Amino acid sequence: MYCRHCTRKRKVGDVDFIPNREQIKKGIEYIRNTPQVRDVLLSGGDPFMLPDEYLDWILTELESIPHVQVVRIGTRTPVTLPYRITDDLVNMLKKHHPIWINTHFNHPREITASAKEALMKLADAGIPLGNQSVLLADVNDCPRIMKELVQQLVKNRVRPYYIYQCDLSEGLSHFRTPVRKGIEIMESLIGHTSGFAVPTYVIDAPGGGGKIPVMPHYIISWNTNKVILRNYEGIMTSYQEPDHYEAAICDRDCANCKLELDIKSCDEINAIGIEKLLSDFDDTISLIPANNDRLERRERDSDEK
Repeated sequence: MYCRHCTRKRKVGDVDFIPNREQIKKGIEYIRNTPQVRDVLLSGGDPFMLPDEYLDWILTELESIPHVQVVRIGTRTPVTLPYRITDDLVNMLKKHHPIWINTHFNHPREITASAKEALMKLADAGIPLGNQSVLLADVNDCPRIMKELVQQLVKNRVRPYYIYQCDLSEGLSHFRTPVRKGIEIMESLIGHTSGFAVPTYVIDAPGGGGKIPVMPHYIISWNTNKVILRNYEGIMTSYQEPDHYEAAICDRDCANCKLELDIKSCDEINAIGIEKLLSDFDDTISLIPANNDRLERRERDSDEK
């Protein structure tokens, strides 16, 4: 399957990008020697295009690593090759829980009878299913189409996970929509269908910044005592903040905490970004981008003095 909107399409079908077993072993050994890795994603290409035995071997190796808590598999086969979801494949996957599967339906017409049967087999095996869609011009850039898609997914026990803004990759300009179209679609979903049928609309930041959620504005304003909110109908309301807030459990002495921070493998001390500024256990008061002209100029002036 060659998805025209795929950011990895330059690699598909190129033998130089197909890892052999030795390369897979090196990847598994890296994971084995890196205890920070708790969540492993098998993506592609498509892992379900591997033989059952090969995929079984990879999952068995990952299962033997104590710090790997969950394995995710990204596949389009329920959409493009639903007959690949055989009883043998499903019985093999059942041996390796917890496994999560994310698939990729972009339009409700892709949810065919064969696709439904494939999803049913996976769901009946106890495998949580999610879906990632890409917002594509003249394909699904319509609130009614997206609403029908997410509702059909939920009906087939698939949780809508992401709607991606189409990437800036070469050759995709005719698929790209303005961000405002994604916001319009989210406005048509939030409050207009079940909450668990509403995906997160994200932009995969150029330059490797990761997925950034983009949402309509529901907080209108706030002051010391009140937050002004609007709902999906446009109704505005105020939420009264507490007059006195004292944490019921946390004593805010994070350095000597024996309460909720006393958790095995707790990683709060590794906070980065905005989380670090919000935390009580870190003295950082600002995040300064590298090569900040103002600060570099201030340092030069200080040196000259």
